[in-house]
Amino acid sequence: METKVMGVVGSGQMGSGIAQLGAVAGIEVWLVDTDSSALSRATKSISNSIQRFVSKAQLSQEAGKDAMNRLKCTQDLEELRDADVIVEAIVESEDVKKKLFLELDRIAKVSAILASNTSSISITRLASATSRPHQVIGMHFFNPPPIMKLVEIVRGADTSNDTFTKVKALAERFGKSVVCSQDFPGFIVNRILMPMINEAFFALYTGVAAKEDIDTGMKLGLNQKMGPLELADFIGLDVCLSIMKVLHSGLGDPKYSPCPLLVQYVDAGRLGRKRGIGVYSYGKEPEPVKSLARL
Repeated sequence: METKVMGVVGSGQMGSGIAQLGAVAGIEVWLVDTDSSALSRATKSISNSIQRFVSKAQLSQEAGKDAMNRLKCTQDLEELRDADVIVEAIVESEDVKKKLFLELDRIAKVSAILASNTSSISITRLASATSRPHQVIGMHFFNPPPIMKLVEIVRGADTSNDTFTKVKALAERFGKSVVCSQDFPGFIVNRILMPMINEAFFALYTGVAAKEDIDTGMKLGLNQKMGPLELADFIGLDVCLSIMKVLHSGLGDPKYSPCPLLVQYVDAGRLGRKRGIGVYSYGKEPEPVKSLARL
């Protein structure tokens, strides 16, 4: 059955982008966050993003207006009781996500699919917090979701074929290409990407080269749009560190041990673009961190 109502929990950059995709695709979307100011920022961000698509003639003015009308914001999880699919896009913490999935399992209708936008955490373990593990799946979008073409779908140990088929169809409805990963630490993309970023930190830490030379070397030598240190700032150094810890603990190989410099930057609050400073300085005041939104 086609998705008619979608819930998104967490109104940060990922959650708001996912909500935008749903609304533009003709789905009634409930965007949930505990912080009303975060929801206000998300609504403004979505509206601005949709207007950019309209200005580029990639979306009609009427379609953009209809999409905004399909978007509803709330601080009450109970509003998700009629959702066909609920996508979680909160902070990258297994304990926090499990508590949310336990609550969503209580609220959501029996047929609802619970999806996580996690970039590394075990879907099987998240599903274990629910009474519906066959209806729990990973739906990993990339930043920013309205632009990036990929969705990484991750099947837990008990994810059913029906759940996979419905979520794949939903991603394709959003205009995305789909890759499917089994439930191993880091999945596909971050299993490869994060060790590269971590190694770039080691190169900086041990004095192999300056940060600008490391990034320029990777951009011009490997035809990458962003260097690994610049990309880490864009992703969030705290997110990078969290994923490295998942890889290290889940795979048990010392090659996944986080670089001490990465750990130090996160300890110092140098989290990247969203905080105004990371590997590079962005010359702006750090944004407040208050909500369930992915940091």
